[in-house]
Amino acid sequence: MPYKMHYDSDKRLIISDISCQCGCVHNSPSQDIYVGNGILDNIASYIDKRGWGKKCVLVADNITYDVAGGRASALLTAAGYNVSECVLKREGRLEPDETAVGEVFLALMPDTAFILSVGSGSITDTARVVASKVGLPQVCVGTAASMDGYTSSICPLTYRGVKIHRPGKCPEIIVCDIDVIKTAPMNMVASGVGDVLGKYIAKADWKIGRIINDEVYCDVCGEIVTDALERLLDNIDEIKSRSDAGIKLLVEALLLSGMTIMIIGHTRAVASVEHNIAHYWEMMQMFRGRPAPGHGASVGVSTRLVWPVFKRFEGEKLSKINLDAARKSLMSREERVKWMNYAYGPAAQSIMDENEGDFLSLSEQERRIARAQARAEEIRQVIAEMPPVSLIEDAMRRLGAPMTPEELGVDDNLLNLSMHCAKDYRTRYTLFKLISEMGLEDKYLADYPLNRRD
Repeated sequence: MPYKMHYDSDKRLIISDISCQCGCVHNSPSQDIYVGNGILDNIASYIDKRGWGKKCVLVADNITYDVAGGRASALLTAAGYNVSECVLKREGRLEPDETAVGEVFLALMPDTAFILSVGSGSITDTARVVASKVGLPQVCVGTAASMDGYTSSICPLTYRGVKIHRPGKCPEIIVCDIDVIKTAPMNMVASGVGDVLGKYIAKADWKIGRIINDEVYCDVCGEIVTDALERLLDNIDEIKSRSDAGIKLLVEALLLSGMTIMIIGHTRAVASVEHNIAHYWEMMQMFRGRPAPGHGASVGVSTRLVWPVFKRFEGEKLSKINLDAARKSLMSREERVKWMNYAYGPAAQSIMDENEGDFLSLSEQERRIARAQARAEEIRQVIAEMPPVSLIEDAMRRLGAPMTPEELGVDDNLLNLSMHCAKDYRTRYTLFKLISEMGLEDKYLADYPLNRRD
């Protein structure tokens, strides 16, 4: 195994002995990550070891404050810390947007020594981006095993309704008290599982990116993600029962997945077209003034949707591709701008600004097609390594997770658009890009007709 995982006597999770010859710069995680029962009581001692100072801003929302924030505040106050509470009060789900970020920023004082976040994805990312911008350390108390972002160094945020990603820092201290986390609702548990299941697609797309564009693929990160997936799928019943062992396994799977972002500095191992679809649903529903579906649940459903496309491509005879038809399918810059404005609306310009590489030249399209044809067997092998989709569906059903877009409030028009435009969300290479570049998009997405494309 190209890495080791163990716990020390303080229940601190340690990843060590990373061994990989991929050529990436591998960062050894230096964070203090504590996982176990009853460990929230030790939060003051965990922070004392860092010697940052005694003044902090505690960030929570009106739900997570009641779950663990108030208790953490009391524990630190009793230990001599000066805690300023920034409780973000919202009806419904909190968005990590400019309003939330601004509230946290304004809660800081010149002598604030660190930020303590109490929550899951939205709270963690809101605090993370502020801590990164102002250069303060962050302590994170997790309240649900609903996503893999605790150990991430990337911040998925919402800015003027657009889903964006900004660099941040992984919290220096992460506290995952199983007694707290196992009280989260079952839908959040299913969300965490859905977020992990999407890694099958991310891993396959990363390998395809290596084949087509010579991307550096990190074997150790691929191994970490595979281990997380296998351990999760082997223990669905334990997770469903929300036993201590089951929730700990899910927490570890999410933490390990997120650690790949720390190790190589990007999200290639954990997010691809399935996340693009999820982000699209979230953005478009917010633009419509509707509640955004939960992220992990969206990832689980979108993973199930794109899986058959991968398996179908496994049997595609790439030598038979009609090159003239493929060339004609390539959009001009003007056509692409028009398409992006139609598909992404208010988010289109910022996405295009950040992904200039998606304005593809004819020569680059031809190079990619030729590379795919020359290495078709390698692409088939990547897809063949994916398990049957029934394995994923069985896990989702057993957990009572949403299985269809309809269950998430996604209508047919939004679904159809998402399947066609998810490839356009970022330059990161995906099988969906290759299908489009080969002029096969209409063939593969015939079940997702568009009302209009002009």
